[in-house]
Amino acid sequence: MPSLGWLPMMTRRFFGLFAAVAAAFLPSRATSQTSSAPRRLQDDIPVAAQWISNALQSSNYRADFSPQSISEVERFFREQTKDGEPISDGLMAQDIGPRLFALGSYCGEVLRKELGGHWLTNDDDPEGEINAALEAANGVTCWPMQRVMKRLRSSEDDLVVWAEGIRRA
Repeated sequence: MPSLGWLPMMTRRFFGLFAAVAAAFLPSRATSQTSSAPRRLQDDIPVAAQWISNALQSSNYRADFSPQSISEVERFFREQTKDGEPISDGLMAQDIGPRLFALGSYCGEVLRKELGGHWLTNDDDPEGEINAALEAANGVTCWPMQRVMKRLRSSEDDLVVWAEGIRRA
């Protein structure tokens, strides 16, 4: 299996192409922004979350933004990874950076919709996708993209347990 040491080097340029493709499949999003407007990470997060929700649902995962759906993301990791790496013929075998960003966006959006809150982003940060934080209305700040990256590396970093900790805080 190839090493994922490059993963923290994901940049806005790499995600820009992914976001453009995702926006093409979400007409309401695509028509709400002119092509000359700069892309903002704040806007990319819900687009990526919806894109991965659609992709997960097409693969029989219940990704409906309900609080329970984080367990489906956990199931996705159990089924699509082994020993901290994507399985070679699985759904994470390609485009891992954008998929991890989208999975983190999805988990964060589930919590934001459930608990309230807002995203803290920095469009000038070259690692802004990784460092995007969710500040929940209960006062907890979490980093969903970093959490899914940790989950990829270790099955002990269960996403359901993580989400429950944020809910109980």
